[in-house]
Amino acid sequence: MKTLRIAVIIVLVVGLAYAVDDLSIRYRIPKSRQPFATVTVQRYDAISEKNNKTEFVYEDPVNETCVRSLVPHLGYIPCWYLRRHSEQRINY
Repeated sequence: MKTLRIAVIIVLVVGLAYAVDDLSIRYRIPKSRQPFATVTVQRYDAISEKNNKTEFVYEDPVNETCVRSLVPHLGYIPCWYLRRHSEQRINY
């Protein structure tokens, strides 16, 4: 019974945190905060070859829009995550 109560409290706290995060993005709370930013991302293709080697082909860096929040919202990745993963590998 006690573990069920703890689980319910955890779910409620996580849900409340998500709702507050979402509302702060949608309604720009506080008003002075910009909800979106851009991060420069370096993408590269990893092409597998027949001799068990991989060829890397780097693309030009691109600016990608991100959201300043804890979790993804409105189809955008959080900026804190995108800054830590600014190199993106595409496997072929």
